[in-house]
Amino acid sequence: MPDQNKQEKAKIADAQSNAESWNPQRVLSWAFETFGNEVAISSAFGAEGMVLIDIASRARKDFRVFTVDTEFLFPETYSLIDRIEQKYEIKIERVFSLHSPEEQERIHGAALWARDSDQCCDLRKVEPLRRKLSTLRAWITSIRRDQTAFRKGASKIEWDEKFDLVKVNPIADWSSKQVWRYLVEHDVPYNSLHDQNYPSIGCTHCTRAVRPGEDPRAGRWPGTSKTECGLHVIERLSSLPGADT
Repeated sequence: MPDQNKQEKAKIADAQSNAESWNPQRVLSWAFETFGNEVAISSAFGAEGMVLIDIASRARKDFRVFTVDTEFLFPETYSLIDRIEQKYEIKIERVFSLHSPEEQERIHGAALWARDSDQCCDLRKVEPLRRKLSTLRAWITSIRRDQTAFRKGASKIEWDEKFDLVKVNPIADWSSKQVWRYLVEHDVPYNSLHDQNYPSIGCTHCTRAVRPGEDPRAGRWPGTSKTECGLHVIERLSSLPGADT
């Protein structure tokens, strides 16, 4: 798809710098108008993800949302998915690993997440996501620049070199306070684990509550230096027509 990718990159070059002054609603509207049904929101239904879903519901009724279901999610997360589908009248598309948890254990041994969390994330998150993104022209995420070092350079609209499509980050410049202010003001449902000191919620095996004074992502892969599962670790945009070098 070299020619199509070239065309998509040209679209980004035209919109990328302007998008930095756009609010999330306008960024989402641009994505919906540009890519139609070939763009979808990727969500793990954290606080930021819920903000994005609510904003999207005000911009377009038939927007698409998908989630990578590792089959190791918290019961509270699955309960929230049901609430989202009812409230917003949408059907969340679920993407699974090629291997069931039982098959993974048979092939790679028990508790792979404890021995090699990167491989576990590759099998249960990155590969399923890559498969899903191969069917789209663009994906929308709820990452924020101040979450991790890898996300610091994220643009609101960019080319995702890792997955070879357009990536849209409408609330990249928001703070955590802005996220929670929006949730409260608009009565948006959120994962009840947030009220139990879980600012970032992933799989049951690799997520714990955050202790007082810890970094908000200290509860993810505790005991390691890992802060990302690999979904948002990408090469920065540097070679597009009109892009800064």
